[in-house]
Amino acid sequence: MTRPSPKPLDVLAQNGSEVERIKDQSHYLRGTLVESFANPLTGSISADDHQLIKFHGTYEQDDRDRRLERQERKLEPAYAFMIRLRLPGGDLTAQQWQTCHAISEQYGDKSFRLTTRQAIQFHGIIKFDLKKTIQAMHQSLLDSIAGCGDVNRNVVCAPDPALSSLHAQVYPWASKVSEHLLPQSRAYHEIWLDEPRGQGRTRVAGGDEAIVEPLYGRHYLPRKFKVGIAIPPHNEVDVHSNDVGVIAIADGEKLAGFNIVVGGGLGMTFGREDTYARLASDIGFCTPEQLLDTVYHIVAIQRDFGNRQDRRLSRLKYTIDQYGLDWLRQELTERCGFELQPARAVIFTTTGDRFGWSQTLDGRWHLGLRLEYGRVVDTGNQRIKTALLEIAQTAVCGFRVTPNQNLLLTGVEETDKAGIEAILKAHGYAVDASHLSGLRRNSIACVALNTCPQAMAEAERYLPTLINRLEPILDRYGLLQDEIKIRMTGCPNGCGRSVMAEIGLIGKSPGRYNLYLGGAFNGERLNTLYRENLDEAGILAALEPVLADYADQRKKGESFGDFARRREYVQRDAGGIEYVPTT
Repeated sequence: MTRPSPKPLDVLAQNGSEVERIKDQSHYLRGTLVESFANPLTGSISADDHQLIKFHGTYEQDDRDRRLERQERKLEPAYAFMIRLRLPGGDLTAQQWQTCHAISEQYGDKSFRLTTRQAIQFHGIIKFDLKKTIQAMHQSLLDSIAGCGDVNRNVVCAPDPALSSLHAQVYPWASKVSEHLLPQSRAYHEIWLDEPRGQGRTRVAGGDEAIVEPLYGRHYLPRKFKVGIAIPPHNEVDVHSNDVGVIAIADGEKLAGFNIVVGGGLGMTFGREDTYARLASDIGFCTPEQLLDTVYHIVAIQRDFGNRQDRRLSRLKYTIDQYGLDWLRQELTERCGFELQPARAVIFTTTGDRFGWSQTLDGRWHLGLRLEYGRVVDTGNQRIKTALLEIAQTAVCGFRVTPNQNLLLTGVEETDKAGIEAILKAHGYAVDASHLSGLRRNSIACVALNTCPQAMAEAERYLPTLINRLEPILDRYGLLQDEIKIRMTGCPNGCGRSVMAEIGLIGKSPGRYNLYLGGAFNGERLNTLYRENLDEAGILAALEPVLADYADQRKKGESFGDFARRREYVQRDAGGIEYVPTT
């Protein structure tokens, strides 16, 4: 097989998208951010800086609920910034949780949000408070470097230490991979933390303006890159949705190594058949000592061969489908200096979280809490934000975000359990999630409106209402406690992993959604379009007969997604590429 040679990145940038030009001229992510944030006449920043600031973990947004009203008053949009922490594996100390609470109160919109990538987002930060926010984060050893942008994003990892004896051996790899793939530019430290120019990492000889980016170069990646680490049989991270999925393989009680899967990505564009969701494919097994090199060189391959002309086609999945898996294996072997072994057999059972108390191997406890769509906020009688602050102030546990937007309180001693329970109950929050329907326990929604500029419809603000309408139907057919996975996103970009749900809803326009059925309970199959452009009445009318049939005709232990496929409500989706195990 003839191996194509990568084109010089300078040539690709010259012929690439507008974002490629911005990166090329940014002086390693500095751009004119200092000048933009010093401009007192607007709450916005320049168009180029709007792109660059993503590499600093921040998105410029505006309040879409207020757009029309402000336009009528001849005012600029209500600009604010969302900032996303980099939290490998979603882990925080009690002190860091208190910092998050304080930032949301002082600078944000009085809430903060746990994401499906185990990160934390603050919304509603005005331009003139952003630097103070980042400095407050820094004081607690938190940062947002590479929280967004064309780099490797937050590395997700199986969060639950009670589910596997391998957890203690595997979990540290989230931080190791994150640090290994971190951009080296000091722009973040200079702009937000006032680090003197020239301090930090080595500069290229012969030019004191050029900073070494050994992995990314000045053009970085063609698009975002995601890495997830799973510990079978649990798949909370939806490992096959990542550009690189890392699957821990046990040898008894010892970590033997990792299966590597590549090419996952869930985003697509309505009206473009050349875009599609794809689940990652097996390429082999590596030892723990080989993992960092393996992931590093996969990123480098995407840097050199990814599409820089059309950002809709720029993820690793399209590079692989253009050149082939055999090409990728050969290229990877050449760069690493070793060949991956054949992938080992793996079985996954579920992508869901567990709630309530569980004991870990060291004799301590952790508590799984259901946080609806990850929003940490006090509402009515449920004052979960205040409760979690009070728990953090006792310093009796750590905090860990799950990829399903939930929260684990970790490392709790037996003697401290009652105190945590008392705080939660005093603030109207249940210790477990048994009072919720199975559908609600397993629901995920992206932020969507009012802040996401990509959203075509509601998600987080609407899905609770839709579930309220669905629960009487579930109750009618004896399905109220069945673990059925429903996910909603306001657009087809995939942030809420809706295309992997047993019931997936993707916003098409305000109040209308495409309905997808048949995703796998264990995360190894995409769902398929069932009905298009439905309003709420249409969604309920479409789902009720399927749910009734499921209650009457399902086999013992059969999941809803498998049932929808077996009964041929949907066929295999020709528009996406599903995971097919090699064993």
